[in-house]
Amino acid sequence: MGPVARASGRPPAPAGFTLVEVLVVLVILALAAGAAALALPGNDRDRAVREARRFAGALEHAAARAQVRAETLGASADGDAWRFWRRDPDSGRWVPVGDDDVLAARALPPPLTVAPLHYAGQPVDAGTILPLRPTGRNEPFAFVLGAGDARYVLAADPLNRIAVAPAAPP
Repeated sequence: MGPVARASGRPPAPAGFTLVEVLVVLVILALAAGAAALALPGNDRDRAVREARRFAGALEHAAARAQVRAETLGASADGDAWRFWRRDPDSGRWVPVGDDDVLAARALPPPLTVAPLHYAGQPVDAGTILPLRPTGRNEPFAFVLGAGDARYVLAADPLNRIAVAPAAPP
């Protein structure tokens, strides 16, 4: 035995790591793995579904707000973003909704795109504002959102429910 062991009267401590040290390292590794997983962008299908559900929720919120506040709102999409509008009662012109975070304009991450598909059974052009009336009696409408083969249709029924479904192949 060495001189230290004889002086203190006990043998030297075995070399190794304590349980606390091992747990701290595992927690750090788990946090790093979680951050890395969140940083990965995912695939186009996952992004398209997530954005379609977000847009569907915003459309339902806008329809409910139009009824509660007795105002005419509208929704438009122009390829890489969607936006909500409010019809000014004095001028009759459409102005962007700026007082509601849910209805704030949303730019889509590339390569996602969004466009109106139809309103009242008729095709519509990109950028057309589709109205949401204060009476709650809206014409059926649809938007298409996606990237490549991952395309989803957001279809509104007369009761302002939005269904998200995969788009039919072209």
